[in-house]
Amino acid sequence: KKKLKISGRELASVPAQVFGLDQLQVLEMSPERESCLRYRMELLPREISHLRNLTCLYVDSNNLKKIPAEIGTLRHLERLTLSNNSLSSLPPEMGALQRLHSLHLANNSLTELPAPLCQLGSLTFLDVSDNKIGTIPSSIRHLEKLETLLLLFNSLESLPEDVCLLRNLRTLWLGNNHLRSLPARFGELVNLDWGYNYCSCNFEGNPLESPPPEVCSGGPEEIRDYFLSFRRT
Repeated sequence: KKKLKISGRELASVPAQVFGLDQLQVLEMSPERESCLRYRMELLPREISHLRNLTCLYVDSNNLKKIPAEIGTLRHLERLTLSNNSLSSLPPEMGALQRLHSLHLANNSLTELPAPLCQLGSLTFLDVSDNKIGTIPSSIRHLEKLETLLLLFNSLESLPEDVCLLRNLRTLWLGNNHLRSLPARFGELVNLDWGYNYCSCNFEGNPLESPPPEVCSGGPEEIRDYFLSFRRT
């Protein structure tokens, strides 16, 4: 068996038999998104390390309070979803997941973006929306392949200049933070769509100047129009 979905309104733990499925590649323990359910699992067991062939692990919408250090042994993991849990921190061992390209952390209780995550060179999608993150470490520059960064509903007051080194960014959502300015080289993120495509950029709910002079001076002409329209809305 290479794919397994475990479901149930009262799901509170991982059945022990699962850890004997050493060829398992996909393990899903999340309720259907449309169901509005939330499972009750609080701990991801250390025995998760037995599933060395996992490529996808879905544990959204549980009540996880801790991720074990053993998560770092899942070297084949490509997709990890941990949204809608009760996580306040992440183990540094997650930095060993060098094949990870999609990480979902929305709606937890994180207060910072852990530096080890910024060393995941293959990461292309990072969602840390709706946490309490107040700063982004400059080591985020190591995420050279990052294409999507979602940081809505946090407490960001500034962005590190190194964000401007993420030249592959195509989608950046920063809505509902406390940003008053953007880095001077922000306009160098040339893969962002500065037209009216709100699927690419989102700055709503920030006390930004209109338009931010440090951005308009170095970016494409569309930036000024974007921020003027954004301010009117």
